[in-house]
Amino acid sequence: MAEEKRRFKIQIGNKTYTIVGAASAAHMQAVSRVVNDQLTQIKAAGNLSTETAATLLAINTASKQLKLQAQVDALTAQLKELKSEVQ
Repeated sequence: MAEEKRRFKIQIGNKTYTIVGAASAAHMQAVSRVVNDQLTQIKAAGNLSTETAATLLAINTASKQLKLQAQVDALTAQLKELKSEVQ
C-alpha cells in the first residue's frame, strides 16, 4: 500500500516553500526548524549571500548523510555477522 502524500508549506529564510511528501506535519516542522537554524548559523559566520549559505548548507547536509550511511552500513554488516555467529 502506497503512503499517502500531503502538501506542507514551510518557511525557509524569508521564502515559503510547498513540500509534497508522506512525512508528518511534526516532521516537516522539525526539518524546517533545523534548516533555518543551520542557515542562520552559516550566514552568521560571514557575509554570505543566501544562495552561498544554502549551497554550504547542502554540502554540510550531504556530508552528514554520507557519514551516517557509512555508519548504517557498518552496523548492518556487524549485525549480519553476529546473526551468522548465533546460527
